[in-house]
Amino acid sequence: MPATVVPRNAQPLTAESFAPFGWLPVADTDPGDGTQTLHFEWADPHLNVIGHRPDEIDYADNGAPLCTVLYRHATHTQALLVLNVDAVVACAPAGVGFSAPSDLETIVAFRLRPLDAFVLHRGTWHWGPFPLGTEPVQLLNVQGLRYAEDNDSVDLLDRAGAVLEVVA
Repeated sequence: MPATVVPRNAQPLTAESFAPFGWLPVADTDPGDGTQTLHFEWADPHLNVIGHRPDEIDYADNGAPLCTVLYRHATHTQALLVLNVDAVVACAPAGVGFSAPSDLETIVAFRLRPLDAFVLHRGTWHWGPFPLGTEPVQLLNVQGLRYAEDNDSVDLLDRAGAVLEVVA
């Protein structure tokens, strides 16, 4: 049986639109600097460079990326900076259980450009970032070193009955 595919337009990354999922870093001269902070329950912050290739995900017949699985980390925030290519990320609030098709409405997709930076709140569901072209996306990543021990996932087709087509 073919999967139900729900189109979702990727919107620009702004502080206001991203607020339910995390925050965007600001300049050190901004009065809001420091109002939100990173959290590492296991005291294991780790900085590295990660990447995602286009062949890690499925695509719709029209070439649009398909968001099929979301991930989250309950013990730490995660900060990401896109280094090299346009990409997309999809996010849903931490409290969503993905037990009904209506839960798909909580997922928001964002179009990312090189040097876009964002921080995911603890528990925020996320997919990606994945590249929009053929070149892998490289990401400066700050997250818990033991993230693999805290990497919950949800299969959207199994739990909510559909997948998202991310329209960039």
